[in-house]
Amino acid sequence: MAVYTEVTDDELAPLIADYGLGELLSYKGIAEGVENTNFLVHTTQGTFILTLYERRVDPADLPFFLGLLEHLNKGGISCPLPVRNRKGEVLSTVAGRTAAVVTFLEGVWPRRPRPTHCAAVGRALAELHLAGESFAMVRENALGLSGWHALYERFASRADEIAPGLSTLISYELAYLDRAWPKGLPTGVIHADLFPDNVFFIGDTLSGLIDFYFACNDAWAYDLAICLNAWCFEPDCSFNATKGRALLAAYQSLRPLTAAERQAFPVLARGAALRFLVTRAHDWLHTDRNALVKPHDPNAYVRRLRFHQEVEQASEYGLERIS
Repeated sequence: MAVYTEVTDDELAPLIADYGLGELLSYKGIAEGVENTNFLVHTTQGTFILTLYERRVDPADLPFFLGLLEHLNKGGISCPLPVRNRKGEVLSTVAGRTAAVVTFLEGVWPRRPRPTHCAAVGRALAELHLAGESFAMVRENALGLSGWHALYERFASRADEIAPGLSTLISYELAYLDRAWPKGLPTGVIHADLFPDNVFFIGDTLSGLIDFYFACNDAWAYDLAICLNAWCFEPDCSFNATKGRALLAAYQSLRPLTAAERQAFPVLARGAALRFLVTRAHDWLHTDRNALVKPHDPNAYVRRLRFHQEVEQASEYGLERIS
């Protein structure tokens, strides 16, 4: 359960009042999420999410994250909207942590995504990229290629504890991506973590996107490759080409990829797989086994990466040329 910091009624009630949200009725911790402490809060004026930012989040990044949510809401993207307190500020302090309150989105995330889900998220990602073009703030991707190197150095000597030969695989892939990583692709704001548990649906209709705390500026096609890895592989880690075609076609219906993006897509998919392999491997080795948050198994991304290593052109993912 993603509750690192406990909050008492006496601490929370005045915070809710300061945000002009009426009286506190009830609240409970939210199990999803691994970076911050989250509470579902019910007040006399509705339901909200309270987030307490833990030590892994740089407070200097919060204006970007929360400003982006406000900007995207104005652009018609369904995502949480930060609530401002009586001083007009989005950030407060509770239980010794910097905190924010955002609106609650109805819906559930798909445990077994279908092609219809993949098409909906592909279109939503394109809408996000287009709406974010006019966002003035910029945040560098701290988990780009250089960040993968730095993170790997922290567990390289123990990588083979996860799977035999993992250190060789990661070292080889980092060296390859250093040579092959594309430059000059169209860039802008990306979500960078649009996994199924960050996308809500009501029936087959996408109702909202959440968890923008990895958002940054990077290549849009790289964000699409992250989604391909997250949405288009089955539980046995086999690639589902039907889901891939659905996601990619829906994205391109709003923002067709350039020739350079199509050519680079297999490399971007490899990089996206390595990004989550490295971060999951790091957390697998460094998270206390008694911790409330269970780390994700990195082996799922070992298998994805090995699949991408065999792909030669983007059409193998179902990516079609859009004229």
